[in-house]
Amino acid sequence: MATSLSFSALTYPLSSFTSKTTPFTFRICATMSSPIPPATTITRVAPSVIVGGGRVGRALLDMGTGQDILVRRGEPVPFDFQGPILVCTRNDDLEAVLQSTPPSRWNDLVFFQNGMIEPWLDSKGLSDANQVLAYFAVSKLGETPIDGKTDTNPEGLTAAYGKWAAAVAERLHAGGLSCKVLGKEAFQKQMLEKLIWICSVMLVGARHGGVSVGVVEKEFRSEDAALHHHMKF
Repeated sequence: MATSLSFSALTYPLSSFTSKTTPFTFRICATMSSPIPPATTITRVAPSVIVGGGRVGRALLDMGTGQDILVRRGEPVPFDFQGPILVCTRNDDLEAVLQSTPPSRWNDLVFFQNGMIEPWLDSKGLSDANQVLAYFAVSKLGETPIDGKTDTNPEGLTAAYGKWAAAVAERLHAGGLSCKVLGKEAFQKQMLEKLIWICSVMLVGARHGGVSVGVVEKEFRSEDAALHHHMKF
């Protein structure tokens, strides 16, 4: 609380610091009771269940404070753990994840899967499920994630939707990644854009012998841009 009071004092006009009735030195002495520097920002990361111990799951675990629970393949999701359940598995594992999760906790599931899984979610009664569009890469298990910022979108493209969206954003921010919280319509629009991007990049990569996304971006950008534009319209 002492640190927050120090910040509020610094938002006053400079003239208030020279006032004879409320001298600047008095404000500092009255509030600087904490050893934490005034510029320090403390981010609270909500304890979570993380389903999947792959590259993304382990990266999310590393962003936590040691209070998370990691659930591996075939293990049940605990029913008595309050908080988001971050699902970082392959799309073809989602059915098994759902069956291992108590139905009372389904609305706490946060899906990190690529593509557009809304038809599957709708079939399970989860049309308003928490979802994340992850625009960051983890090249190897245990390595630091690389944010997907571009010249066009320097603020980052990763987005979250749902009741746990803010908690997801706080975790990613703690890990040095960008993440914005979007409403349903804005999130769906960005989801479609990412689906088109995935399709165009993969098609161009396959056409050139299965090259990586990085190679497509570096050597076949104009071809990808043309296909991307064609698919959008």
